[in-house]
Amino acid sequence: MAKQPQPISPFKNFFAGGFGGVCLVFVGHPLDTIKVRLQTQPKPQPGQAPLYSGTFDCFRKTLVGEGVRGLYRGMAAPIIGVTPMYAVCFFGFGLGKRLQQRKPDDVLTYPQLFAAGMLSGVFTTVIMAPGERIKCLLQIQAATGETKYSGSLDCAKQLYREAGIRGVYKGTVLTLMRDVPASGMYFMTYEWLKNILTPQGKSVSDLSVPRILFAGGLAGIFNWVVAIPPDVLKSRFQTAPDGKYPNGFRDVLRELIREEGVASLYKGFTAVMIRAFPANAACFLGFEVAMKFLNWVAPGL
Repeated sequence: MAKQPQPISPFKNFFAGGFGGVCLVFVGHPLDTIKVRLQTQPKPQPGQAPLYSGTFDCFRKTLVGEGVRGLYRGMAAPIIGVTPMYAVCFFGFGLGKRLQQRKPDDVLTYPQLFAAGMLSGVFTTVIMAPGERIKCLLQIQAATGETKYSGSLDCAKQLYREAGIRGVYKGTVLTLMRDVPASGMYFMTYEWLKNILTPQGKSVSDLSVPRILFAGGLAGIFNWVVAIPPDVLKSRFQTAPDGKYPNGFRDVLRELIREEGVASLYKGFTAVMIRAFPANAACFLGFEVAMKFLNWVAPGL
């Protein structure tokens, strides 16, 4: 059985989650850029070497060609979206836990925590899908040498002008396919690890910073083990020219398997895993610090 601090406050989760999300982006965006570029690089012609031979080659070429700013390319979109997104994500998790409690002191099982995490994935897709679409387009733009978009806002305006709201939200179904199960794994793993790491007779709210970082980092890794295959499909679909995949993710999946094999579904795996631990460790540490602050200034919220 899982143990959580009581009572659960979705509203405190909202504000603390937003701060945690900002921490995550600052720590993790450079490797997210590498991940997207690896996932979306064009298939090399016969006899030609691929644009990037791997994670470290992509990192080196980006740093040499574009400097540190290149690693943070497209960060405005996730920064603008990440505060409300992670606020909504943690709010959804808190609400999911609250809805499954018959009494405020009910202890939730791990399957119930997984279900609460899946609800958070549904909540965040509304914000996540357009932010991911814009971020991916900006991240691959520099690598291809094009300058179609001058920034996040210009990208959003052009997408809306070209295809309306559907253009901005292209890839929503794939975002749901990625985030719903992955969010369930994310939060369940974090709560499970917190319980394991809590000394006998102590409260999970008293965990030390190193243990919070460890639990949050591993939760991020478990999250991405589930999320990588649909994330590869999403990145391909969201950056493809209009009309290339008329049947959506099924066409993307068939093309990838046919041309590059099953291993292509794990493109960017190294970059994702290198990023996952520190970024999510920072996220959960930011969340826990903000939650303690909120409990201090507004204990009755």
